Amino acid sequence: MYDYVIVGAGSAGCVLAARLTEDEDVRVLLLEAGPRDTSANIQVPLAFPRSFRTELDWDLATHPEPALQRRRVYLPRGRTLGGCSSINAMIYIRGNRCDYDGWEIDGWRFDDLLAYFKRAEDNERGADAYHGTGGPLSVADGRSRNPIAAAFIEAAVQAGLRRNDDFNGPAQDGAGWYQVTQRDGRRCSAAAAYLHPALSRPNLELRTGARVHRILFEGTRAVAVAGERHGAPLHVRAQREILLCAGAYHSPQLLMLSGVGDPTRLQGAGVAAVHELPEVGRNLQDHLSAGAVWSTDEPVSLFVASLEPERCRRELIESGSGPLTSSIAEAGAFARSSAALDAPDLQFHALPVAYPDEGLAPIHGHGVTLSVCVLTPQSRGTVTLASPEPTAKPRIRHNYLSEPADVQRLLIGMRRLREIAGQPALAPYAQTPLAAPASADDEDVLAHVRATAQTLYHPVGTCAIGAVVDPLLRVLGLECLRVVDASVMPAIPRGNTNAPVIAIAERAADLIRG
Repeated sequence: MYDYVIVGAGSAGCVLAARLTEDEDVRVLLLEAGPRDTSANIQVPLAFPRSFRTELDWDLATHPEPALQRRRVYLPRGRTLGGCSSINAMIYIRGNRCDYDGWEIDGWRFDDLLAYFKRAEDNERGADAYHGTGGPLSVADGRSRNPIAAAFIEAAVQAGLRRNDDFNGPAQDGAGWYQVTQRDGRRCSAAAAYLHPALSRPNLELRTGARVHRILFEGTRAVAVAGERHGAPLHVRAQREILLCAGAYHSPQLLMLSGVGDPTRLQGAGVAAVHELPEVGRNLQDHLSAGAVWSTDEPVSLFVASLEPERCRRELIESGSGPLTSSIAEAGAFARSSAALDAPDLQFHALPVAYPDEGLAPIHGHGVTLSVCVLTPQSRGTVTLASPEPTAKPRIRHNYLSEPADVQRLLIGMRRLREIAGQPALAPYAQTPLAAPASADDEDVLAHVRATAQTLYHPVGTCAIGAVVDPLLRVLGLECLRVVDASVMPAIPRGNTNAPVIAIAERAADLIRG
């Protein structure tokens, strides 16, 4: 018997395991389907795409996307300790005050969450009104500082954006370097930050290779989880609560496999309804990334790590610097598609390397990739059951670009991207198009977007506060069951989502202990 059973050792699960076991009288079991995070591809920042489609990745995909030429978009998700924080690009972005205030939920406004962002953070720049030090999560300036990324910042300024040295400070607009979740040039995942220091505690038990199939109920009370581990049945009871931290795709899937959701959909998937909650799996949101790739004759891109592996390895080992410390998306910018907006709705990423085919294709030469996304998409998708078989992958449809407003804003973003790429600062690097629109005409740009756009890895919203969980993150109408991950966000934040998930989990730990 455990006080708390946490399903999923991703970013949120690691935070909860560490914070809840600060109380010596509380016994916690943390279940993770994947293996431990010992792979060198996790620790070396530049190597994160090598984890794609391995045992460290759930390797999901959308069902055919109607507005993207019916392509199935690849959706990598972390399947190891630290979850996506162990295979992501490590960019530390909180989002905008407008995001959290716009939720209009007591306890979840920006000023409420700022304290948790700061509590989590150990920023190497020091503490101030917006940043914290001494927290578990190391936040640092990138140590690669590739000249192509620097050229992007200059080009964005030449195109009319202001320079911004801190996207998490007073204002989000502008161009600059991203801060990253790294420590001494190596990845600082949620597992490294929170879980590993806590594993020596006698009141925390970790089981990897543990696949949860369903939650078990006695009446309306969640009492246990059932699944399998290394081929043997798994059945664990929780005396206080079950905490679901499986992410925006798997948390709703697990609820539905347990009979919680829309009865009609459940019946159609062959699952008996236990509790009616129609919004489970709805409201799916993501940032769709579109852009262009160019080759360059300048031998300075991150491709140098393939050409000079020993030198780059020595730099990483001896000084924690060099190309291997790169987050790949080293610099970026936030801008507004209209001057009438209260906050940015476009985000740019500058990658000093050719990054074709969703990061799955080999790189054969020096290049640069620029991308843009609409930060506040109106398009909404769903996660549903493809099968009552617990190990089947969920049926995911994002419905990317299903709303005309998203299409128009993305076209504006692509025009801004083209303008930035055409500035003198980027001229030596954005030379020969490898993957770019055939022309500047909207029809050609949109055709390119539909053929090449990919996820920016930020799914949220499928167990949203107010629709599936209450403001204390308790599943509506049920007892002793909470969801704590990106799925609880009612609307997607303006930026990369890992930092917000960690802050949500920090606050959830206080709610649970309270």
